[in-house]
Amino acid sequence: MKTINLSDYHPILDTQGHVVFASNGNVVLCYRVDLPEIYSQSEADFEDIHGSWFQAFKSLPTSTVIQKQDIYQKGQFEADRLPNRTFLQRATRKYYKDRGYLKHQSYLYFILPHNKALNNSKFTNPLRKVEKRIHKELNQNVSEFIASVNDAVSYVNNSRKVSLTPLKKHEILGMTNNYFNGFNEGFDTDIQLKKSQIEIGDNLFDVLAVNSELCFGDMVQSSKTNDKFTSDDFVFHQGFIDGLGLNLNENHIVNQIIYLDDKHKWRKLLEKKIEELNKSSNFGTQNKVVLKKIEDIISKIYEDDSSRIIRGHLNIIFWCREADQLSNIASKIKTEFKELDIVPYYPKGEERKNYFLNSYPCFASNFSNEDLYVTDLKHALCLFINNTNYLSDVTGVIFNDRQHNIPVLKDVWDAEKKRIKARNFAIFAPTGEGKSFLANNILRQYFEADVRLVIIDLGGSYSKFAKLYPDDHMILRYEQGKNLGINPFYITSKEDLTPERFQDLGVFLLELLAEGNQVSKAKEVAIKKVLRYYYQNGVDDTHSLASMYQFVDNKKDTLIEELKIHEEHFSVYNFLHILSEYVDDGLYSFLFNVSEDQSYKIEDKRMIVFELDEVKDNKEILSVMLKLIKSAIQRTIWRNRSERGIILFDEFAKQLKFENVLESVEFYYQAIRKQNGAIGIILQSINQLPDNSTSASILENTQVIYSLRNEKGYEELQKRLNLSSHDLNQLKSIRNNLTGARKYTEMFIKIGKESNIFRLEVPKEVYAAYLTDGKESEAIMAIYEKTGNMEQAINEFINKN
Repeated sequence: MKTINLSDYHPILDTQGHVVFASNGNVVLCYRVDLPEIYSQSEADFEDIHGSWFQAFKSLPTSTVIQKQDIYQKGQFEADRLPNRTFLQRATRKYYKDRGYLKHQSYLYFILPHNKALNNSKFTNPLRKVEKRIHKELNQNVSEFIASVNDAVSYVNNSRKVSLTPLKKHEILGMTNNYFNGFNEGFDTDIQLKKSQIEIGDNLFDVLAVNSELCFGDMVQSSKTNDKFTSDDFVFHQGFIDGLGLNLNENHIVNQIIYLDDKHKWRKLLEKKIEELNKSSNFGTQNKVVLKKIEDIISKIYEDDSSRIIRGHLNIIFWCREADQLSNIASKIKTEFKELDIVPYYPKGEERKNYFLNSYPCFASNFSNEDLYVTDLKHALCLFINNTNYLSDVTGVIFNDRQHNIPVLKDVWDAEKKRIKARNFAIFAPTGEGKSFLANNILRQYFEADVRLVIIDLGGSYSKFAKLYPDDHMILRYEQGKNLGINPFYITSKEDLTPERFQDLGVFLLELLAEGNQVSKAKEVAIKKVLRYYYQNGVDDTHSLASMYQFVDNKKDTLIEELKIHEEHFSVYNFLHILSEYVDDGLYSFLFNVSEDQSYKIEDKRMIVFELDEVKDNKEILSVMLKLIKSAIQRTIWRNRSERGIILFDEFAKQLKFENVLESVEFYYQAIRKQNGAIGIILQSINQLPDNSTSASILENTQVIYSLRNEKGYEELQKRLNLSSHDLNQLKSIRNNLTGARKYTEMFIKIGKESNIFRLEVPKEVYAAYLTDGKESEAIMAIYEKTGNMEQAINEFINKN
């Protein structure tokens, strides 16, 4: 048994930025690798990343050693970064606190070896120190090496799928300490190199390796079929060795080491080897296998001018606290290798120690020929792991990842417009799949992040969550024959009559007059002249549609001449005829039958819910109601453009078939560009949007897409949203789990060009707050009616059940 104390044999002499000068004379450039999210990549994406690595590495100097090191550690979710102010936030934080998952850190090291011949003996002492002056002699070589590596790093970063970031000194030293301290926390310890295992503190370590061409089967490739999500009608892909990454779900390190050799030198050596094997008169089975593999390598070299011969080494270092568990992990790794048609080598004793120590980047140049397989660079790069855990943004809406069901923040607002230019969103799902539940989750979190909400609702889906914030919300319900209490013409003083106000009122009147979207400038100017004339010369101060109607009626014989406008730009007859339906005893006069504007009541409310269930089948009333709502929104909710706001149209399918309603919604999409806001629509199917230019404009300005499971398929969604084939495969892979302790639904989320499948899993308190119908919802509302406190009602309901 040998004991190593890191303080006595520290492998690093000096660091300058991300450049390490190792005690054995090697120079190492250290980078963190930022990879795409697991499940987010298609077969073509894996091929593109593979191609980027190859183009970046193929021109690096001969004798360069490259090591990619992926470290996976079991950890617990740190809920401290979740908000904790409100009732539902506290419930969510408590629910996810300390949930287990697998942390992943990926590093890439470029090593300039002291021994540029890369012809090490079988066992090299990695802790043998070299004279310090060696680094002074290497100054020129180091500079040239750094320049070559910089070119390679720039190429990878320009690919935009993977990015490399130089490590800082404390990160390098921290990684070194973790490695040699056996990933023990809270204490420092020594390495015990025993014959049966490696022991570091509380952890036992073991190794499995791929160290010979004989380990490989017939084929390696950049990706393979993901059997878990693939079905009869679609193929879902994963990286070739992803089964040894996050999916292994154990403490382990994947080390991929590449020696960039001289192509011509190795071609000659291989040709000589073939000649020797062919001359052998007594062929054994093993000789035949080796001969075939070498012939394959040689043929690739001749066929592909861009090929680059390398020697490579892949190993998996794994650890745990119990010896029995260690052998179980080894079995899992062997099973994964078997799936890949790879037969791993199991090192023991001195060999195991050798693999563990030399898998530390400063010592990665120490492997001998007996530890390395010979192949082409493209072949070796198929063994790179090219994805990582779901990536949380700094701020955003909480969803769950598909890998561990832990919270992940997604910035679907994107204030800096890194991913999207328009933050409008759409939710698609059939009845019963949880559209309103998902919308509640999104809007609730926006609301708690100080975003104003205007919800135009047709089914009472938001009243329960709104009642958790009694002082901050208002629910306005339409009832037959009654108005909403919104008078667009009401002013408190002449100062209210700004150019913007006249513009808004002008648009409002032109819409009531059914002038449509293509209104001439002359008509806009004419209607604004009439409005100004009314406010300057109106008989009373009540200001309403009825008052203005009466004013125009009184002036009908002289108005055109007094304002110097043409009849074709403002028709007094049309004005009085069409608007007669909305005044006096007109059919819809009740909508405007209000002398005083009530919208001031909502000015300080951050959540306004308009419940229009009663009016959803009357397109005329609905259209006018939307115009009234728009008037209130423009004058109160978004008067401050620096304040974020969202308008949501829930279950709007029936209304969208009416052209005037669709145009009214399109107006919101156009107007929202000037505001710091977003529009959301919820539909059962994208086919509920008419296939016309207005709908096309709405979809074009919708850059955040949510889709829940749809048994009827997703082809129309793909067609009209121009989704990629991988987007479609992701949609088809959606699987809900509505049984067991952890119930969740899965959803497809696309933010700009980025897409993935996320889960929605919530604690009982949140689930209760989002319920929109059924016995459970009725039970909660019954308790609320007694207590008048929604938080208390939810807690009582949970305790009873």
